[in-house]
Amino acid sequence: MFTGIIQGLGTVFEQRPAGGGKIFGVEAEFILSDPEEGESIAVNGACLTARNITGNRFYVDVSPETLSRTVLGRVQAGHRVNLERALRLCDRLGGHLVSGHVDAMGIVQQRRAAGDFTLFTFSVDASLSKYIIEKGSITINGVSLTVNSCERDRFSVSIIPHTLAITTLGQLHEGDRVNIEVDMIGKYVEKLLAEKSMPGGGGRINSAFLAEHGFL
Repeated sequence: MFTGIIQGLGTVFEQRPAGGGKIFGVEAEFILSDPEEGESIAVNGACLTARNITGNRFYVDVSPETLSRTVLGRVQAGHRVNLERALRLCDRLGGHLVSGHVDAMGIVQQRRAAGDFTLFTFSVDASLSKYIIEKGSITINGVSLTVNSCERDRFSVSIIPHTLAITTLGQLHEGDRVNIEVDMIGKYVEKLLAEKSMPGGGGRINSAFLAEHGFL
């Protein structure tokens, strides 16, 4: 589990094919204190397993599924990536709960300055729109952000100068692809409501049900 608060950048110093997938060698630009072989590290928002950790360098195996569904399929040696180590129970939850399981890729439709801030508009598959709400949370390339506005197949976020400077979001241009992970809470709620509405599921969600359970 992650928070979407990027700890630092890393550089892919090696990339090679392996068993239909790829192996990346990554060097973090910050100290990997108390590294644990096999620990989870989010690379551009995708949860991967770190192995052969030496100093600030580690290797990750990237499956064909991850390569096809995330921007990691386009990453080459020399590219920089956002890195976040897994959340500990004693850590601050500065962003929101992020699983590191990328839902889909989005495309940068527009980037423009808005005073000291930078406003990005991303297009996404319309099937994700139901999970994206105004002022809700969303993860882009591993970065926890707040949705400014959203439509059927697009949404916008406003990024502060600090975030732009310390993550790879500052390198994005119109037409670039990004990893998108929507807020997992919406997906769980959807599944629970769907099961409630199924035959044998106890009936449909209605005002009487909501009142009975203290929502009204």
